[in-house]
Amino acid sequence: MNGSDPIWEQKYASGHRQRYPWDLVVSFIFRNAPKDGDRSSVAILEVGCGTAPNLWFAAREGFQVAGIDSSASAVAAARASFAEEGLKGDIRVADFTALPFEDATFDLAVDRSAITCVGRSAARRAIAEVRRVLKPGGKFLFNPYGDSHSSAAAGRPGPDGLTLDIDAGTLVGAGAICFYGRGDILDVFGEGWAIEAMERCEIVEERASPSLRYADWRVVAKKLD
Repeated sequence: MNGSDPIWEQKYASGHRQRYPWDLVVSFIFRNAPKDGDRSSVAILEVGCGTAPNLWFAAREGFQVAGIDSSASAVAAARASFAEEGLKGDIRVADFTALPFEDATFDLAVDRSAITCVGRSAARRAIAEVRRVLKPGGKFLFNPYGDSHSSAAAGRPGPDGLTLDIDAGTLVGAGAICFYGRGDILDVFGEGWAIEAMERCEIVEERASPSLRYADWRVVAKKLD
């Protein structure tokens, strides 16, 4: 898969799981899902869905869901959990930069810190693909790590804006990460989008010495007609 770090397949193959959805994603879906029809007509895509806890939540709430991940083990686990509960979802092994869906298919798209695991040029292509598969007016949640994160200075520079071999902060063991500043976000979106929210969120753990800073972006963008 384009730019995917094999560490994630290793993690999922060894049993790594997340059971419950991220509150960020829950809030995004409830705030932005179209309200003028039945939920079963609202289609939601997640890129880098992992074992699909976010899609599990959305499917239980009655939405149509689809997801892709580069890890075959993650996709197998997601499909098994859906089957166990009788939930419907189109979950596939696929590349961020070549989404296997038709144009203008989805009302909402979600990236919960998945695209941040590929380089900057791959991120541009991935976001262009998200735009392609969104309906006009559809909205996208983009959630990369921020460049003020403690782990951003705890690795070595890699290709295409990636940071490699992170050995401090909360992202030890997370593989290659691309950290974002404000200008980087504007750059990867390009034309055809209206950015409706761009929030940098930081949490500082003061008990650590030196203190540890967690930083991410919560960007909501709308596809222009």
